[in-house]
Amino acid sequence: MPKMKTNRAAAKRFKKTGTGKLKRQKAYKQHILTKKSTKKKRTLRKGVMTDASNVKNMKKVLPYL
Repeated sequence: MPKMKTNRAAAKRFKKTGTGKLKRQKAYKQHILTKKSTKKKRTLRKGVMTDASNVKNMKKVLPYL
């Protein structure tokens, strides 16, 4: 049986927490920031846990995480 390959794009976007959950960054923080409020931009800085509906797929793409 050959080794399973990690999806490198996903590996760069998701990190595993100590409890085994997947952490990700929020979207909409790359460009066109002038029209977004300071509060909105501040909340976009924080990381969030990946939704439970996506975790099964993410475990498949990141077998060694």
